[in-house]
Amino acid sequence: MSDVSGKAFDFKAFRRILEYLRPYKMVAWFTIISSIMLAALAPAMPKLIQYTLDTAGKLGKAQGFPFLLKMGALLFAILLLRSTIQFLNTYFTSLLGQDIIKDMRIKLYKHILNLKLQFFDRTPVGTLVTRVSSDIETISDVFSDGLIIIINQALIVIVIIVAMLVQDWRMALLSLSVFPVLIFATYLFQRATRASFQDVRVQVAKLNAFVQEHITGMSIVQVFNREKVELDKFKQINNSHKMANIRSIWYYSIFFPVVDILSSISIALIVWWGTRGMLGKTETFGTIAQYIFYINALFGPIRQLSDKFNTLQMGVVSSDRIFTLLDMEGKIEDKGTLAIDKLKGKIKFEDVYFAYSNDDYVLKGVSFDIEEGKTLAIVGATGAGKSSIINILGRFYEFQKGSILLDDNEIRDYTIETLRKNIAIVLQDVFLFSDTIANNIALYNKDVTIEKIKAAAEAIGAEEFIESLPGGYDYNVRERGNMLSAGQRQLVSFIRAYVQNPAILVLDEATSSIDTETERLIQNAIEKLTEHRTSIIIAHRLATIQRADKILVLDHGVVMEAGTHKELLQKDGFYRKLYEIQFKSEEKLRA
Repeated sequence: MSDVSGKAFDFKAFRRILEYLRPYKMVAWFTIISSIMLAALAPAMPKLIQYTLDTAGKLGKAQGFPFLLKMGALLFAILLLRSTIQFLNTYFTSLLGQDIIKDMRIKLYKHILNLKLQFFDRTPVGTLVTRVSSDIETISDVFSDGLIIIINQALIVIVIIVAMLVQDWRMALLSLSVFPVLIFATYLFQRATRASFQDVRVQVAKLNAFVQEHITGMSIVQVFNREKVELDKFKQINNSHKMANIRSIWYYSIFFPVVDILSSISIALIVWWGTRGMLGKTETFGTIAQYIFYINALFGPIRQLSDKFNTLQMGVVSSDRIFTLLDMEGKIEDKGTLAIDKLKGKIKFEDVYFAYSNDDYVLKGVSFDIEEGKTLAIVGATGAGKSSIINILGRFYEFQKGSILLDDNEIRDYTIETLRKNIAIVLQDVFLFSDTIANNIALYNKDVTIEKIKAAAEAIGAEEFIESLPGGYDYNVRERGNMLSAGQRQLVSFIRAYVQNPAILVLDEATSSIDTETERLIQNAIEKLTEHRTSIIIAHRLATIQRADKILVLDHGVVMEAGTHKELLQKDGFYRKLYEIQFKSEEKLRA
């Protein structure tokens, strides 16, 4: 995403941006027509000034004053017309830009929503925030402050050059003699600025990623007294961002004075040539003034063209990065055709292999089955592959070998919507949005009414703590649910799973980070949640899974043992060793 193209302008990316114009053709045509009208009016002012100066000089005082009033009124009318058209042109180009970035932002966010979790594992959140916010915003300038203005200014340049050539081709060629130098300087400027703009966008993404990550992890920074170290790192990144912008500004600081110098040389040539002509009676004062106005009217758009072309380039540079993200083939394939409202919950793994990357398998030939309405517990050391089973069951990641059956059908035969609305997962690290408790439970599902939420809270045993909060179910938990304790967040996540009424319930270390009192509440709730429902419980505390219908023991991605609590204790294997280690640890704590 950060590679700098050697091309002065990426036409392929530009064409892709233009595809977003299709729904707004009428607005686009209006902006183009208004630009043509503005270009057509561009020579009118210099021509009228020339006519006024030359004619007024030949008239007497009696006729000259009414003539000047008449021409002044005409000049004012033209100025008013140009201002009106310019207003409409500016308004509709800005409107066009906002409509297009709205569509692009929706498309990009929709694409991100469907990417596999592997993508988010390796992509900083701040980088994605940059893509969806500032990179997209830069593209709006392609239309509101780039393309249409470039068309407008380019037409003005063409019309003025034609008018100059028609009026006096010798004076026109003389004033345009500096153009070869200007074109070469512009070419060098465009190539240099493209690289600098790309660098600026890279540094913006790095800055956003750093700030987002370190604000999120501020507690770790402060707990380990790393404020000074992190500040020094931030200063380095911020300085790189500053230097990238300075390089861009440096090119502007060279180019614009070059344009001003060339403009002054052109005016000087006209004054020299025109003065000679006036002395020889071949030129008039009005003609000299006209060409000076022409040059000012010509170099103004040329200067704007360079500036707006850079705006266009910034948008195209940003679009490169956005289109790279849009072209990523990281979506979860949803080719399933089975759309079932309610699954029964029978699960079967057959010789399943799974790796997060390449052939580094974290699950190796895993096989097991769960009957409908039964509870399976999975135990094992950290890294054994427990959570990986959950990840592939919900198709958050794709397994490489073997098969997984739900109700005797391959899980890939189901639509993802069917699969996920039938599976509820309660994680150890509960994520709550900055919203009310009710909305965090319902997740804006219209079928989940406040009555259902209250009934679920009562069943879980959480209604007392929720109703004690200011506003009760309307209490805003703030970012990541930071206004609640870990145990309270866990209770909210249990209610969220309960109201979904899933066919399959997954508890992934759901009781490992809460206090004893809250754990008692949740243990009672688990019995209600798992009743007549297929359940998978992952837990370090073996006391929480002793009632499971089957216990699966994993070690380095391999199923070592399977059976009930009593059966596994009798085998004197992995499970018994884990149990004895935990039992002894608890005995020491009690002592």
